[in-house]
Parts: sequence; C-alpha cells; structure tokens
Amino acid sequence: MIYDLVVVGASFAGLACARAAALGGARVLVVDKKPAAGARLHTTGMIVKDAVDSIPWLRGVPGELVRRIEGVRFYAPNLRHVDLHAPGYYFWATDVPRLMQWMVGLVRSAGAEVRFGALFTSVRREREHDPWSVLLGSGETVLCHYIVGADGPHSRVAKALGLSQNRHFLFGVEHEYAQAELEPNYLHCFIDAELAPGYIGWGFAGVGVTQIGLARRVTPGSRQGRVDLAAFLRKTEGRVTPQGAPISIRAGMIPCGGRLPQVARPGALLVGDAAGLVSPATAGGIHAALRFGEEAGLAVARFIAGKAPDPATWLPHQYPTFRLKRAVRAVFEWTQGDWAYNWLLRTRAMRALCERVYFHSKAAPILRGGAGPG
Repeated sequence: MIYDLVVVGASFAGLACARAAALGGARVLVVDKKPAAGARLHTTGMIVKDAVDSIPWLRGVPGELVRRIEGVRFYAPNLRHVDLHAPGYYFWATDVPRLMQWMVGLVRSAGAEVRFGALFTSVRREREHDPWSVLLGSGETVLCHYIVGADGPHSRVAKALGLSQNRHFLFGVEHEYAQAELEPNYLHCFIDAELAPGYIGWGFAGVGVTQIGLARRVTPGSRQGRVDLAAFLRKTEGRVTPQGAPISIRAGMIPCGGRLPQVARPGALLVGDAAGLVSPATAGGIHAALRFGEEAGLAVARFIAGKAPDPATWLPHQYPTFRLKRAVRAVFEWTQGDWAYNWLLRTRAMRALCERVYFHSKAAPILRGGAGPG
C-alpha cells in the first residue's frame, strides 16, 4: 500500500494536518515514537481565543478538558504587578493528555491511521516524482507520495531532508500541583533577569491542577545556568504558592527564533515547532500549529488529487514571520535588567506592549495596576 501522506509526529500540528488531509480524501498515516497520545508532553497546553475563533472544530472540545482564564497578571521583578484584561478575550487552560487523546479520536474518525511507538529514522527517494520511502525504527519501510514533518523542535524529518533546523531555544520546566494558592482567573507572568533570562516564570490554575513553570534562554553547545524552579517558588510565595510535592513534571526545549528559512522541498513540508512556528515573544505555538497544520493537510489532499500545486511551493510563504515579536524579543534581550523593568512596568508604553503581546489587536484592554500582596 502507498499512502498519500505520512505525517511524522502526533503533535497539535501533525494531528490537525492528518485530520484535514483525511477529510479531503487522502490516505493518511501518522507515526509517532511516543507510546500513546499525550505521553511525554513538553507544552503548557494554553490555547488562545484566536485559535478557538478561527478553528471551528475546536469548539467541539469537551468542556471538562478546558478552563477559561480571562486576564493576565504581569509582575515586575520587585513583584509589583499590573492586571491586563481585554473585553471578550480569554485563554484556555487544557488537560493536555486528554485533549491529545480526543484529537487522535477525531483523526481516526476522519479515516486516518495513527501508529504510536513508531520511530521515524529516515526518508529517501530516487527521483522527484517517485514515492518517498519512509524507514521506521522497526525496520518497516512505508511508501507515500507526500511527507509532513510535525515532529517538534529537533525535527528528524528536517534533518533527513536537509531542511532548516531550529538553533535558538528556551529551556523550560513546569510542575503540576494538586493544590496551590493563587488568583485563579489570571495567567500570572513574572520577569526576573536572574531566574528567567530571556523569558519569564508563570503560574495558572489549569484543569484540576495548578501549573507553575520557569524558562530561560539557552544556547545549544554552551554551558548554561540551570532552571531554578525552587528559587522561583521561594520568590513568588504569597502570589503563586503550591502545596505539597508536584504530581507531574514537564521539561523541554522551546524554539524561539521564529520561522525557519527553508521548511519545504517538493513533496515535503514542515509544520509546527519543526518549522519554527512559535512566537519569539510568548513562546506560544499551538494556534499556529493548528492553523497551518490544517492548511497543510487540506493543501496536500488537493495536490494529491491533482487540483492544486504542491503546497511546498506556496504554503511556507503564508507562515507568520513574527516580525513584531522578533523585535520584542530582541529588545527584551537587550534591555532585560530588574531595575529597568521595575520602572518600565509603571509606564503606559510598557503596558501597551504587554497588551499587544498577550491580546494582539482584538480589543482595547482594561488596565489595573497594583503592588500585589504584601
């Protein structure tokens, strides 16, 4: 059997791609090295309202898998804070393992095959119009007409095809707690130049758990300071205060350099983290993963049916460039110092920038400032 499409990675991007292609009439196989959907997670699972508005099938997510958060509480290094709200805007905290299981069910219902415990090792073909030969860790070779790499920031597909690979990263650690004290209707974000250089710490009430994390800039191949979540928890006690030991721990690399320069070749395409489709400012990538994963699946199905050109020739030009958010990251990297942000948070310009980063241009946010507890 020759598949029309093999998707490597049962990620948000990979599953959205596979579902759309299968609904478009393509024969689709998804392979993933994980043992099951939702295993070995690295994401916080936060989904922005923009994604819910623009991706209709997300509105079918069972209510018990999501929890709405309607504001951002943004802390300066001295723990003074400003509360940000945009009328009608919200974030979804999600039960990521169960959400991924639900998405796999959608993909299989659409007619695609999904295999877990299937490690992608290499891909090759003799001539441009020949089928791809996809070699799996089991020794099996799978033939397909098109391949999509949705296999994360260190994409094996990108390496095998000679495409661009992520070079700029954050490293993050997140703990889940059964109980914690914090204001539940906010995403709590903390700037600290020593504990989180190049990024932030965070905490929020998720679905049945509280998620608390910290990330910092890293440069592969060089020595880095460690992610000291214990020091972060000591500093934020009284604002975000967990009780007991964590019940789950996630950690991983987050690409932060923006869209990669070469993400496609004839018959092959990268999506999601593999293509660098992660905001350099917020490190959020689920919206872009779902949107462009779905667009890639639809485009591949039309290409296989002879109704459209190869999406490798045009779809990457529609990927977001993150120009503003790359600029925000550059300024943040250049200016990050606790004294600077203790002062900047009090300015209207800084608040306006926070509004743009967190709420985009959907509404004019309502601002409330404060010193916070203590």
